[in-house]
Amino acid sequence: MEEEVRMIKPKGGSLLISEPYMGDPNFERTVILLCSHENEGSFGLVLNRMSNLKLSDVIDIYDESFQADLGIGGPVQYNTLHYVHRLAELPQAVHLMDDLYWGGDFEVLKAMIGSGLAKSSEIRFFLGYSGWTPGQLQEEIDKNVWIVNNNAANKLFNLDADNLWRSVLRQMGGKYKVLSNYPVDPRLN
Repeated sequence: MEEEVRMIKPKGGSLLISEPYMGDPNFERTVILLCSHENEGSFGLVLNRMSNLKLSDVIDIYDESFQADLGIGGPVQYNTLHYVHRLAELPQAVHLMDDLYWGGDFEVLKAMIGSGLAKSSEIRFFLGYSGWTPGQLQEEIDKNVWIVNNNAANKLFNLDADNLWRSVLRQMGGKYKVLSNYPVDPRLN
């Protein structure tokens, strides 16, 4: 089974799960939703790093009851806002898989929020993103920096961000379930 998982090719909608011993503080124990994986490079959003901000802290929204936490999508351009959602009717949204979409017309999204047509349980917002130059992500996967899972992204709205890394690995079973219990610093055991 390990070889089968390693041979999975990343694509839009894949989850990238960092190996437990990665060592890069930007990505240690992260789960990234890969939104685009093209010849020009790759783009993704870290799903399990939260900021202390709410959406209403960074933009004016029409419905003050709409409460949405902001995640930290990655170390690139913290001054940009990105979102994934379940709103199939949002124009210009990129379909990733099942009922999962990325981006779309932001003005229409704000109007949907203001009119109650979009619920915070259907959208996740992120400041910044994670990016790779052409070939860089595949090189990292080949060096066992990332575990690729093409079957779990549709669960991102159902799992707690704080436990996402561990939960996804446990659900993968086998060796990955064992990795989910790997200590942050093995020298302290």
